[in-house]
Amino acid sequence: MHLVRRGEARAFEVIVERHQSAAFGLAYRMSGTRATAEDVVQEALLSLWRSNTRYDRARGSVRTWILGIVHNRAIDALRRGTVHDRRRASDEGIEERFEAAERTEVEVARREEAGEVRSALQSLPPDQLRVIELAYFGGFTHIEIADMLGAPLGTIKGRMRLGLAKMADLLAQQGTAS
Repeated sequence: MHLVRRGEARAFEVIVERHQSAAFGLAYRMSGTRATAEDVVQEALLSLWRSNTRYDRARGSVRTWILGIVHNRAIDALRRGTVHDRRRASDEGIEERFEAAERTEVEVARREEAGEVRSALQSLPPDQLRVIELAYFGGFTHIEIADMLGAPLGTIKGRMRLGLAKMADLLAQQGTAS
C-alpha cells in the first residue's frame, strides 16, 4: 500500500488482481445483478486509488479494508436503486397499477416482519452486526469472515452466536419468531 500511496500504478494493479474476485463476489451477493456488482467494484477500486492514504494497517488487512469499501458502496447502490425505482414509479403513476397481491394481508405481514428483523439487526453491537451481515448478506463462511476481519475463528463464531441469540430474543419478545 505504501507504493500505491506514492501513485505507483503497478502496485495498484497487484492489489486489484489479488482482491478483485473477492470484491466482485461480495458485491454480486449483495446486489444480485452482475451489472450492479461490476459498477460497485469499479467505484470501490476508484475510491481505493483516490483515498489510499486512509488505509491503516493497524485496523486490519488490505482485503478487509477493500471489502469494507465494497460493502458500503453496495449498500449505497442498493439504496440508490430503491429510491430511483420509487421515484420513477411515482412519476409515472405506476403505484396505482400495482397488482392487488402487493397489497394483501400476507404482504403487509411480511413487510412488518422484515422491519422487525431490520430493527433487531440494528440493535446489535457493531462487531456482531458485521459478522452477521457478512455471513447472511455477503454469503461468506466463518473462516472467510475470520480472514477478512483478521479475527480468530472462535471469536467470529462467538459473535455470530451471540448476535443471533440477541436477535432471537428480541424477535420473540415482539412475537415475530416462533
